[in-house]
Amino acid sequence: MTMNGGRARALKTAMAGTLWLSAGQAMAHMPYVLPTLFDVGKGDHVTVESAFAEDAFVPEVAMRDAPFHIIGPDGQKLATGPVTTLRDLSIFEADIKADGTYRITTGQRAGRKGKMARVGDKWEVRPENAPAKPGEQVVDVQSMTLADAYVTRGATTTAALKPRGEALEIQPVTHPSDIVAGSDAQFVLLFDGKPLAHEGITLFRAAGVHDGRKVAAEVKSDAAGKFTLRPGDAGSYLILVRHRGAAPAASETPYRSYTYTLAFDAA
Repeated sequence: MTMNGGRARALKTAMAGTLWLSAGQAMAHMPYVLPTLFDVGKGDHVTVESAFAEDAFVPEVAMRDAPFHIIGPDGQKLATGPVTTLRDLSIFEADIKADGTYRITTGQRAGRKGKMARVGDKWEVRPENAPAKPGEQVVDVQSMTLADAYVTRGATTTAALKPRGEALEIQPVTHPSDIVAGSDAQFVLLFDGKPLAHEGITLFRAAGVHDGRKVAAEVKSDAAGKFTLRPGDAGSYLILVRHRGAAPAASETPYRSYTYTLAFDAA
């Protein structure tokens, strides 16, 4: 029996917290925040959408229970407008009253708990009820997701780019407003404020949904956590990185599965 569109969307919404636990295509889902403008000009706000998606910026499951907020040009935390949660995406407004660069963020969102197993030197997430294989180390794990984007009104500033110093994140070295198609952009991958070496990073193109070239680049951070990306053409991009490892002391599970994305426009 074929599931109609309404029932399919309802089931998809109910699965929002467990996407990362499932096998196959669901493992590709990633969080994002997407402002209507990255360069606000002299505007006083942006409207932001946020969701989990398999393809960059194509919403599938609304971002629920995320601590959305803004970091202003002075580095201070600001509140967003009210969040409206639809079935496929969440929407809110962010006031951009003063000149400078702002960080629009989901905040660190704790997701569902599950299991993962060590295979060689890698951790693999397992379906919740999958039995352990002989000699396999299986541990409890919780998903943690974080998505950022930077918008600028007037002249660029850098206070909002300062790393949080906790969990998985990317620090832009090239200011996001200065990223240009065909030119290198520099970043540093951090975990708990320290460089994270030799981790895989994927760059997705928004235009790839239409022309089939979804992945623009796949690179690894170097020994100092640094990496370089070169967007080939103008448009919106999403950087994705995942990392699994031990959780901080007193966490709900001994291990965590982190996913981080950074959205930007290449001029």
